[in-house]
Amino acid sequence: MKDVAQRSGVSVSTVSRVVNATGYVKAHTRLLVEKAITELGFVPSGAARGLVARRSGLLGLCLPDVGPAGPPRKPVPRRSQVELVADFGHAPGGTVRGSQYFGEILRGAEYAAWEADYTLAVTVARPPQAEARIRDLAGQVDGLVMVAGTLPDTLLEHVAHRVPVVLVAGRRTSGGYDHVGVDNDEGIRTLVEHLVSAHRLRDVRFVAGPPGTPDDIDRFRGFRAAARLLGLSVPMEPVLRGDFTRAGARRLAEKVVADHRSGRGHLPEALVCTNDETALGFLDVLSAEGVSVPGEVAVTGFDGSDGARTCSPRLTTVEQPVADLGRLAVSVLQACLANPRLPRQDLVVPSRVLLRESCGVH
Repeated sequence: MKDVAQRSGVSVSTVSRVVNATGYVKAHTRLLVEKAITELGFVPSGAARGLVARRSGLLGLCLPDVGPAGPPRKPVPRRSQVELVADFGHAPGGTVRGSQYFGEILRGAEYAAWEADYTLAVTVARPPQAEARIRDLAGQVDGLVMVAGTLPDTLLEHVAHRVPVVLVAGRRTSGGYDHVGVDNDEGIRTLVEHLVSAHRLRDVRFVAGPPGTPDDIDRFRGFRAAARLLGLSVPMEPVLRGDFTRAGARRLAEKVVADHRSGRGHLPEALVCTNDETALGFLDVLSAEGVSVPGEVAVTGFDGSDGARTCSPRLTTVEQPVADLGRLAVSVLQACLANPRLPRQDLVVPSRVLLRESCGVH
């Protein structure tokens, strides 16, 4: 900054006002400073500004790795941050690793961070370095937004002692961090009641995600409670389990259809899927195998993704405001940074059922 001040013939404080967009600077003086900045190739030091302001200007977003276990078979070239964000959720060779869900959280969080004049740093908790990377990130940012399933509860609590943390989705297990989530239970209950009451379906089966996933557990609990209230027989644990991805759901659906045709099983009247990606994977296979949806099997999802709106038949789903969850998480984090003495919050936003053709609504 001293070099810029000397080149433009102004004080260092004037250069600071131009660089930080604070205070009044005459238009002619501003042009002189900006010209010197360009000629000298001056870039403000984020580390130095952080030391002065006692903040980094960075917020972290930590996403769980929902891809296949183990490293990719082929080496992956280093990618720019823009490319990684644009292609988030896809592994080499086109294998889906995540879903639109994480992309929507990222979109909402990034926009809220931009509005608050923060930069968002994104990391995926990919084993075996997941915990070390998140600890390292926690030492570089002012606060963290953590999507449920990224870290075990004990480690999440440990990180929250270091920087403010907002957990997105799942359930809060301690009072050491803030939490924002969606009402999983009510949405699924309403959906099951519609299938049974409006369409007279009795053989309704839940398609779950991987064991131990908080949102999935809540959705199955809501499914089971509604089904039992309506007189349906439901096992204690889900019989069908996917991995939240469309590709994984296709493999599961192929097995269900094959078992049905060989006499080892039967197709239920309705499938209540834990997320839209799972439901879309089932739609792909049922359509390819000539199984009528909803004529033979009604299919529903959970998320309210764009794919649910554009597939054929259009997917009945429970819509949750995913992008708003990302935005709300950053807003809560910003409030916590502004006033660390605020009590920790546990916010639940409502969901709503979107009835479409895949369950028989015309």
